[in-house]
Formats: sequence, structure tokens, C-alpha cells
Amino acid sequence: MFRPVWDSFIRGENTLCISNEIIEEYTEVLHRFFGQKYAEAVLMAIIKSPYVEHISPQYRFNLIQADPDDNKFVDCAIVANAHYIVTNDKHYDVLRRISFPVVDVIALKDFLALLHR
Repeated sequence: MFRPVWDSFIRGENTLCISNEIIEEYTEVLHRFFGQKYAEAVLMAIIKSPYVEHISPQYRFNLIQADPDDNKFVDCAIVANAHYIVTNDKHYDVLRRISFPVVDVIALKDFLALLHR
């Protein structure tokens, strides 16, 4: 299911916005699910990609109260002026009710539909 998203990133069809905190979480999750070797390979591909924008948020908006750990992605998206955050995590639904700063959220299935257009 996630492969088309990865492939579109590798082809440069989308820009991935990351911060140091996001890389740390990717490292932890990839290592836990796939092991150290795979995690390192994926992270190196991300870090060295010309389709990555490294962001250093200086302000914490704290827009998601239900899971404050999710705010690293929101802060990065705001500073990067990202088009949207792709997630199925329901904690991000609160962003649809916040008028400022605007952070659009799109479900994975909807993002996949955009990729196929």
C-alpha cells in the first residue's frame, strides 16, 4: 500500500519535508518493524534525496493535544508551507477545525488517488 508513495518520492513527484525529530521517529519505527540494516538504507535514501526539504522549526504550535508527539509533523508542515500531511491518524482530524495556521490533512487513500491522476 505504501510502495506507490515511496516510488513517487523516489521519482521526484513529491517533496518530503523532514526535521531532525522526524528523522529520529522514522529511525525508531523502521528499526522496530524492519531491522537496523533496512532502516539505515531507507534513511540514507531519504537524507541524500534531492527531493527532501530539511526543516528546522523554531516554534511549537502544539495543535494536537491528544498525541503531542504528532506535533513534530505539524510544525514541520507549517514551516515548510507544505501542501498537506498524508496520514490516516485520527489525531490529525483536529487540524480541520483550526483556522490558523492552516494545515491540510489528506488520507493515504486520497493521496494514492492523486498519484494515479
